[in-house]
Order: sequence, then structure tokens, then C-alpha cells
Amino acid sequence: MEVQSSGGGHSSFSSLGVYLNSLSATPSRLARRAISVSTSSDEMSRVRAVSGEQMRRTLRWYDLIGLGIGGMVGAGVFVTTGRASRLYAGPSIVVSYAIAGLCALLSAFCYTEFAVHLPVAGGAFSYIRITFGEFPAFFTGANLIMDYVMSNAAVSRSFTAYLGTAFGISTSKWRFVVSGLPDGFNEIDPVAVLVVLAITVVICCSTRESSKVNMIMTAFHIAFIIFVIVMGFLKGNRKNLSSPANPEQHPSGFFPFGAAGVFNGAAMVYLSYIGYDAVSTMAEEVKNPVKDIPVGVSGSVAIVTVLYCLMAVSMSMLLQYDQIDTEAPFSAAFRGSNGWGWVTKVVGIGASFGILTSLLVAMLGQARYMCVIGRSRVVPVWFAKIHHKTSTPVNASTFLGIFTAALALFTDLNVLLNLVSIGTLFVFYMVANALIFRRYVPTGPTKPWPTLSFLTLFSITSLVFTLVWKLAPQGKLKAFLLGATAVVAIAVVLIFHCVVPQANKPELWGVPFMPWTPCVSIFLNIFLLGSLDAPSYVRFGFFSGLIVLVYLFYGVHASSDAEADGYIGVKDGQVMKELTEV
Repeated sequence: MEVQSSGGGHSSFSSLGVYLNSLSATPSRLARRAISVSTSSDEMSRVRAVSGEQMRRTLRWYDLIGLGIGGMVGAGVFVTTGRASRLYAGPSIVVSYAIAGLCALLSAFCYTEFAVHLPVAGGAFSYIRITFGEFPAFFTGANLIMDYVMSNAAVSRSFTAYLGTAFGISTSKWRFVVSGLPDGFNEIDPVAVLVVLAITVVICCSTRESSKVNMIMTAFHIAFIIFVIVMGFLKGNRKNLSSPANPEQHPSGFFPFGAAGVFNGAAMVYLSYIGYDAVSTMAEEVKNPVKDIPVGVSGSVAIVTVLYCLMAVSMSMLLQYDQIDTEAPFSAAFRGSNGWGWVTKVVGIGASFGILTSLLVAMLGQARYMCVIGRSRVVPVWFAKIHHKTSTPVNASTFLGIFTAALALFTDLNVLLNLVSIGTLFVFYMVANALIFRRYVPTGPTKPWPTLSFLTLFSITSLVFTLVWKLAPQGKLKAFLLGATAVVAIAVVLIFHCVVPQANKPELWGVPFMPWTPCVSIFLNIFLLGSLDAPSYVRFGFFSGLIVLVYLFYGVHASSDAEADGYIGVKDGQVMKELTEV
């Protein structure tokens, strides 16, 4: 039984008694709403209208390239490159970056097809909502927002450290300790707070102006990177590409750790490419989505791949791989050199610009995710409002900006600087699955189980390969298991490709080589998920549980009210209905 408010609308939150009565209806509401899918037309019209004002279409392909580069080339690359080279790949780290760049491009293709077909601000949330339904979309979108907020807080605090490096000032001079607070929460960082609040003001004012600011900072950042690359080639030695400093303890050659080292290195440096996800959330503000989005997303990934490979070669020429400082490879390489120590300050300045650009793009993305989740009514619709003067989601931007600043003030978060977490890889995995589902499952009465069975079997096979790669001891048995699993995975894709025809071929822009391209993306995301440490899974489990509780105690009831009032639609077609009837 639906409860109506005194004003005639449905409200599960008008009083405590009404809310408790609504909680008793949770199972039925969950069965109806959890896998209810939206349509593309609804997302583009009725759902979008919830925001009131419309976002202005002011961005072009070059804006997207700038935002993509700014989001990807953060300060983390200055750390990730050295760590992956020293511990895994050696000089062949350049090959690792090339492989990771190709993998990132494949994943970006999946985002691009959705963004061209559905040019709204919701990114992965909207893509999954029109494919798998409301709860899977909210689960992935909310996890991604939490990842954005925590990573941005950590990145803003790292800005203080790099700024100190640039000016030769210790980080302790910028922060002060409060003795009454526990360790990890007692170092107050006002600089980080000021940076986050300043960027919040910028993104609230205008998306176009935000793009211009990003362009300027990204140009400076790329100039610093090119400068570091040139210095590396000038001061470096080609012999370092094949010989370690201590050949008795470390293997020699360009591939000192073989193919395993190259792929392990690729798994680590792939994390430096994450950032194009935020660009897809700008689709609603792009003038010509069909032309601009493919060029912007793929172009930014290609440019970043070239820059990363050149940085990897430069670093490998500067130092023999067993002498590389895993925490600050470029700074350490020049710090002890006569007459070259000033380059360390240049690296600090360049990294500072990288932090600012990655923060700007990430905060643009997180606000648009929150805005579109608000449009779906799963969170308060207040977050969905677009300001009539700025045409930006001011409410979502301000709320998340203040939340991020509060965390950055006192919390020393143990999160990677390049915005990576288990949540983002999980979202990429979901988007690739969603793309295959929409391509191969028609909206008519045909059952979706052939496609769902394939996706499940391929994921299981990829997981087995990952577990064998990570856990099995070196030897012939491991090689046999890996080869057998790879053959099974390829056979599964080949059979699916031959047996199940595509039901929905895109009219505007589509991912090439279906279903191989998204399958490679699925495999790689599972493989990378296997490389994350236990604390990442603990954090993912904690926030996932929290997200489920929010949906059960608020989201499902709010969306049920909105459905009853006609603000959002019911299940779309027969595809999801089939899932509940079997």
C-alpha cells in the first residue's frame, strides 16, 4: 500500500509512523525497484528535466582532451613509474606502459559508445541504470563517488608535500599537530582545505571556465613533463637500459624479469591511466557528442600513453633500475647530481600542477555523478538542481567540496595519489559487462540468459586465471594452468560470438571488434582487481555495506515514491522482467 502525503503526493518520510510503515513494505518495493531499468529517452528527457535548468553545451573535443589529460596525468605517475620499474619490470617498464595504454584505450572505447548514445552527465551510473537497473547503478555510482571524495582528499594533502618540495620547505612547516587527536587524524592541513575550496568555487562558476583553467594548468604540467623527459635524455645513458648497477644480485637485460615482470608492471602502471571516467560525465555539456566524445576520450588516452612511455624511457636512462628510488624516482635521480639539483624543484612544481588538474577534473566528475543520482531520486533531489546562472550542479559540487575539504583537513588517507581504488576498477568492469549486455540482449521477449551465462562464465574464467597468476608457484604446472585457462576463455568468447547474434548495433559510434574488445577490458579489470591489497577489499566491503543500507533505508523508498508520483518510469520492456520470472 502506497502512502500519500497531505499534499496529494506520495511520501515515505512525512512522519515517523509513515516511514516505519514504509519499511515494512521494503521487500515488495525492493523486488519492484532494484532491477527496474530506465530508458535512454527517459534519461534524456524526463529524468534530465528534474534538474530544472539545463547544463550548457559549451565543450568541444579539445576541451575533452584537456580534461582527460588533466585527469590522468596526476602526481602519481612520478611515484608509480619508479615503483613498477624497480620492483617488477626494470627497463622494460616502457613496454608495460604501452600495454597499459592499449588496455586503457579498450576500456575507454566502452565508455565512449555509451556516452555517444546517452550524452548525459551520469557517466557509469546512467549506463548501468539503463542496462542492469537501479540498485546496481546506485551501488557502482555511490562507490565511485566515495572513491572520488577519499582520493581527492588524499591528493589535496599531497599537494602540500609537493609544494614544499618545489620551495624547499618541509611539509611539517605547512601543517600543525593537534595532540588530542589519534594518529592519522592529528595533522591539520589548512593548505589542502584551501585548495579544495578554491577548486570547488571554480567548478561551481562555469564548466567552460573550469575547462579553460584546466587547459592552462595542464599546459604548464605537460611543459614540465617534457622538460623532465628532455633532461633525462640529455643526462641519461643508454647502457642503463640493459645493465643493472649490481649484476651479481639483479638480472640483466632489457627484460630482466621476463614477460611476468612486464605484465606485473603493466598492472601497476595501468592505475596511472584512470581519469578518463570523469570525462564521460561531461557528455551532457559537449556541443557535438557524436564527433567530440570519441576524439576527446581516445585522443587523451593516446597522448597520455606517449608521455608515459617517454617518461619511462627517460627514467630508465637516468638510473639503472636497481638504483631507482621507488618513492620519488625523478627527484632522487637529480638530487645528488652536481649542478642538476634544481631539477628536483622543477619536478615538485610540475607535480603540483598535476595535482591541481587531477583534482579539478575529479571534482567535476564527482559532482555530476551526484547530480544524476539525485535525478533518479535515490538520493535527495536537491543534489540534482542546476543553478540558473552558472548552469552547473552547484548543490552537488558544494556539498562534495565541503565533505572533501573536511576529510583533507585532518585525515591522512592511505589512498593512491592517482585516484585508484577497487571501486573504480569495479565500475570499469561493470561498464564493459553492460556494453555487451546491451549489444546482445534485445528489448523484446527474448530471454537474456545466453548473454548473462556468457558474462558469468567469462568472469569466472578470468578470475581463475588471475588467481593462478597471483598464487601458484613458478613452474611448468603454473604455465600449463595459465595456458589452459586462456584457451578456455578464448573459446568461450569465440562460441558466444558465433552463436549469439548482436541485437542492438549502434547507429552513431560503436566499439570495434565486438565482443572481443569489452571482453579484454573485463579480463584486465579482473586481473587488476587481483593485484590490489587486502585493506582495499576491506574498505570496499565496508562502504559497500553502507551503500546497501542507504538504499534499503532511503533510496528504494524515495524512488518508489517518485514512481508512484509519475516522476520516474517503471520497468522498461521485457528484459529485466525475464530476470524475475525465471
